[in-house]
Amino acid sequence: MSRGVVFLPLQMSWHPQYRSSKFRHVYGKAASKEKCYDCVPITRNVHDNHFCAVNPHFIAVVTECAGGGAFLVIPIHQTGKLDPHYPKICGHKGNVLDIKWNPFNDFVIASCSEDATVKIWDIPKHLLTRNITSPKKELLGHARRVGLIEWHPTANNILFSSGYDYKIMIWNLDTKEAVISNPVKILDAHKDVVLSMSFNTDGSLLATACRDRKIRLIDPRAGTVLQEASYKSHRVNKVLFLGNMKKLFSTGTSRWNNRQIALWDQNDLSVPLLEEDLDGSSGLLFPFYDSDTHMLYVVGKGDGNIRYYEISPEKPYLNYLMEYRSHLPQKGIGMMPKRGLEVSACEIFRFYKLIPTKSLIEPISMIVPRRSESYQEDIYPLTTGAQPALSAQEWLSGVNKGPLLVSLRPGSGAVNSLPQFLEPEPVMKTTGLSQHQARGGRMPLEDIQKPSEIEDSRKQLKVEEKLPKNEQMRLSNGFDIFECPPPKTENELLQMFYRQQEEIRRLRELVNQRDVQIKQLELELRNLCMDPGSY
Repeated sequence: MSRGVVFLPLQMSWHPQYRSSKFRHVYGKAASKEKCYDCVPITRNVHDNHFCAVNPHFIAVVTECAGGGAFLVIPIHQTGKLDPHYPKICGHKGNVLDIKWNPFNDFVIASCSEDATVKIWDIPKHLLTRNITSPKKELLGHARRVGLIEWHPTANNILFSSGYDYKIMIWNLDTKEAVISNPVKILDAHKDVVLSMSFNTDGSLLATACRDRKIRLIDPRAGTVLQEASYKSHRVNKVLFLGNMKKLFSTGTSRWNNRQIALWDQNDLSVPLLEEDLDGSSGLLFPFYDSDTHMLYVVGKGDGNIRYYEISPEKPYLNYLMEYRSHLPQKGIGMMPKRGLEVSACEIFRFYKLIPTKSLIEPISMIVPRRSESYQEDIYPLTTGAQPALSAQEWLSGVNKGPLLVSLRPGSGAVNSLPQFLEPEPVMKTTGLSQHQARGGRMPLEDIQKPSEIEDSRKQLKVEEKLPKNEQMRLSNGFDIFECPPPKTENELLQMFYRQQEEIRRLRELVNQRDVQIKQLELELRNLCMDPGSY
C-alpha cells in the first residue's frame, strides 16, 4: 500500500515563498468622481513636500496665489466641484511650503512659508465665507525660508520648524502672546538643509534627513546628536521612525541614481539592515507608516504608484505586499488619521492624491477584503486618539509618555478632537491616564473613555454656568444659530446645506452610540441577574 508514497530527502523540502498575513490581499480603491474634490487650483511649487493635510473634519491643500502664499481648507464632506471664489487662508507674503493640522485640535492648522515665518491659524467651525488673513499666532525666528513643520506626537502645543538657515526650532505655543520671537530650543546640529523630520512614538527622539546625505538621531530637548549615519551609497531624502520597532526607514537614491529604500537599526546607523533599489524614476519617494497594522506605504512623486509592505521584527524585515498603480501622477499626498477612517468598509488607510494636471484631489482607500460586515477587531487595535498625553511644560521638563489610545469600534466613545468654542483650551490633566499607560502599555477601553467623559461634562457645566438663559437657548451643539444670517446667494445656501448635512450625520452617530451603550448596559444587567452568586 505504501509503494505509491514518495519521501523527499530533507534537503529537497520545498518552502513556500509567501507569508501568512491578514494584509496580504489589501487593495487600493480610488474614490468615484463625485467623491473627489474637483477644480482645486493645486500649487505648482517644486518644493518636495506633501502640500496636503487632512483630518476628520477638513482637507487643507496649498494652492496657487498671486502676490503671496495661500492654502485652501475644505470641509471633508464637501466633495465635487469647488467654487472658483472659495475663500483662502492667505496671510503669508511668500509661497506656502508646508501645512500640518494640530493632532489634538482639528480646528487649528500650522503653515510655514518662504517669508521665513510660521503661522498658526484658527479655522472657524462654520464654513468659510471670506478669506482669512490674520493668524492666531505668528512665530518669528528663522533667518531664511521655513521648509518643514511637525507637531509633537504626544505633547500639546509643541511645534518643530526647520528652515533654510539649517536650524530646527522648538516652539511652545502654550502662551497668550500672538507673536512669539523666541523658540524654547534651537537645534544647530546640521550643516545643510533638513529635508525630513520624524518622531518616535513618544516624541523623545527626532530623526532627520539632511541634504549632506546624513541621517541623524537627535535628543530634541538636550539638542545632542545620538547617532549619525554617513553611508555613502544611499543618498537620503526622507526618513521615518517605524513606531516602536526600534527601526528607521529612509528613501533616497543610490550611486547610480536609482530610487532606493533602506532600513536601519535605531541603535546602529553605521550600515543599513536592508537596502533595495526600486526603479530608475527621478521623483521623490514619500514613506508612510501605520504602527497599528505594521504596514509601510511608499508613494512616488511624479508617478501614480503606491507600494506597500509589511514590517516584521526579524529578517527579512520588509515584506512586499502589493502595488497600487494609476496612470495619473501625484504631485503631493495627504493622509487621513486613523480616527477618520470608515471601519465598516474595512478601510485601514486613506490617501488624498493631488493631481494638478486635472485640478483634482482623489481619495484612495486601502481596504482589507472581508465578507463580514461586523467590526473587525483584529485589524483595528487601539489607536492614537485626539487627546494629548502631556502638557507642553511637562514635556519640556523631561517627561516622556506614549500617546493616549482609543478604540475605533462604533459607539465606543468620541475619537475626534473637538474645538473649544466658548472658553480657552484648558491644560489637560492626564496624570491618571498617563501613569496607567506608562505601567502597562495599551490601556483598557473603559479607562480611556471615562475620564474624557467626566472632563466633557465638567466643561459643559462650566459653559452653562457662564451663559445667561437666553444665550443657552441660542446654542445648538456649540453653534450660535443667530451668528449666520439667512442665505442670500446660491453659494451661501449650499454652504448652509452642507452644514446641516454634517449636523444630521453627527446626530445619527450620536444616536447609534447611545444605542450601543444601552445594549451594553442591558447585557451587563442580564449577566448580573443570572449570576447572583458573584457577590
